[in-house]
Amino acid sequence: MQDHDAIRAYALDWIAANQERLSAFNATIWSHAEPAWREYRSARDYVELLRAEGFTVEEASGGMPTAFAASWGQGGPVLASFSEYDAVPGNSQQVVPYQAPREGLHPYAAGHTDPHSVLGTAALAAILAAKAAMQAHGVPGRLKLFGEPAEKVCGSKPIHAAKGYYDGLDAAVVWHPWPSNTVTGETQFGAYWSAVITFEADAPELWIDPSLMPIEGPHAAARCPGALDALCLMYTTTKYTKEAMFPHAGSWTLNEFVLGDGGATSDNLTPRFSQIQYSWRSSSLGIQEQIWRVLANNARQAAASTGCRAHVRWVTKTRVGLPNTVMTDLTWKNLQAVGAPSYGEEALEFGRAIQRNLGLEPMQDPFIAEVTRLTPPEANEAKLRAALPAWQKHLSADDYVEFCWHAPTVRLLAGRPRLRPPPQAMPIRTGPTTRSADCQGRWTPACSWPRRPWR
Repeated sequence: MQDHDAIRAYALDWIAANQERLSAFNATIWSHAEPAWREYRSARDYVELLRAEGFTVEEASGGMPTAFAASWGQGGPVLASFSEYDAVPGNSQQVVPYQAPREGLHPYAAGHTDPHSVLGTAALAAILAAKAAMQAHGVPGRLKLFGEPAEKVCGSKPIHAAKGYYDGLDAAVVWHPWPSNTVTGETQFGAYWSAVITFEADAPELWIDPSLMPIEGPHAAARCPGALDALCLMYTTTKYTKEAMFPHAGSWTLNEFVLGDGGATSDNLTPRFSQIQYSWRSSSLGIQEQIWRVLANNARQAAASTGCRAHVRWVTKTRVGLPNTVMTDLTWKNLQAVGAPSYGEEALEFGRAIQRNLGLEPMQDPFIAEVTRLTPPEANEAKLRAALPAWQKHLSADDYVEFCWHAPTVRLLAGRPRLRPPPQAMPIRTGPTTRSADCQGRWTPACSWPRRPWR
């Protein structure tokens, strides 16, 4: 019978011995800061490292250029995890304790704030440590690490799942940086759907009977409103009908993004093309379907009113998460054996520097207490349930849920630093002690408050 404590200790020792190397890898991924579907350098670095560690790696798995599927071992159970590495648009930042976009980049360039750079690196570290421990102790089994791009739009895991990459897994351990150290229990994440609706004015000249227009000048000819008006109608109609999509319960959300605005190079040409993307998340597939029915009807009506053709291209559809109490209990026991994170003086001082730059009095421990202690799964569950109706079993959205439908899956949450709030409401300061950053990241005196009212 194998000594589980010895195997765990070997893996932890391996991580400690390789901490500097893995931290450097994380810094490299952080510096790439590539947004969804554009993580070419990040995926390349993962593939090269995994191959050097003896893994067989399929690049561009599932037909996705920045995805990969790595495997190692033989015999025994098949254990899986995944790395994410997409950055968040609009969050470019230097490694400094104040707002400062990276030099040479627009402030709205991408940056790692979730942070998927460390999410991916930690999953990589766990897989490599497990491999080292299995080799040292002769443990049979296979390890798989999936490279999952575009998590911020829940893009890759539904594709990997649909194409069979998760088939045959015996268990999956997934994790995410969180304001606490715990394990997800009964309340899992919900569904996320996203679709791009395109409007095209294919034949604007057929809007009216040409014989009714004896004027020969093409500038005077009547044409259909076109794709720009269709997009505006879609946007406005959806704002009106959002109230009737579903009752204000269940924590569902709907957001839109204008991708193409039907711009034309001549003032007398009908805008021929426009696009708007909708993304929505809810606690059930039924609610997702109901929201889509309203959106689809709005698109049909907007197209008919403006002489356009509407069509949809799906970006993603995820399911909802499934709990696994056995995996939750097992992971919680292992988390207790490992313990909560701790932060050295360098990290604490960085947090204090952030507080100073926010005009706050620096604290001895600038981070919330939850990141350095363990929260039992039942306590985490109770906190989630406190704000949810009894019928709601899912909250928010994340595409890790796709693993749940193919193998027993557990979601580990591990603390990331979050600033401790001030002991009382922060007073508004004026003068030289209050500072703000301009678009270039330079610190300038802030305007006094209250400002003059608008006139």
